[in-house]
Amino acid sequence: MTRTEVKRRLALAWWQYLAVGLLPLPVMAWAFGGGEALIPVLAMPLFIAGAASMFLSLPRFSAYKRALIATDKALGSAEEPAAWIELARVRRLAMLFACFPAWVAALSVLVGLEAVPQILLALSTVVLLYLYRIPRQLG
Repeated sequence: MTRTEVKRRLALAWWQYLAVGLLPLPVMAWAFGGGEALIPVLAMPLFIAGAASMFLSLPRFSAYKRALIATDKALGSAEEPAAWIELARVRRLAMLFACFPAWVAALSVLVGLEAVPQILLALSTVVLLYLYRIPRQLG
């Protein structure tokens, strides 16, 4: 597989994680948004938990940057395929953690969290996922 094909697959995976991260919120809002909140007192704690979940991505981002640097150093050598595989593995886990704020926002529909905090949590997922785009300079 060529370097261009690998980068294309990684780009496609990024769009897939963006969809996996963001789609639950509109689906939950559509399905349960009009109903009565189950436990309204949990709305603010759930928002705080969603915002705090962004920090779970920090160690994953560090690992991603290390894998990105290792991949850059391995370009053109025999270790390049293994470096791309490791980068994809580390990035996949990191993007999973980056989706947490939007998933918490989706769950917060059940407790009656307002739309603005839900959108803020979803935007934080978009920003975190944006950090995991493969830079053009690589390769």
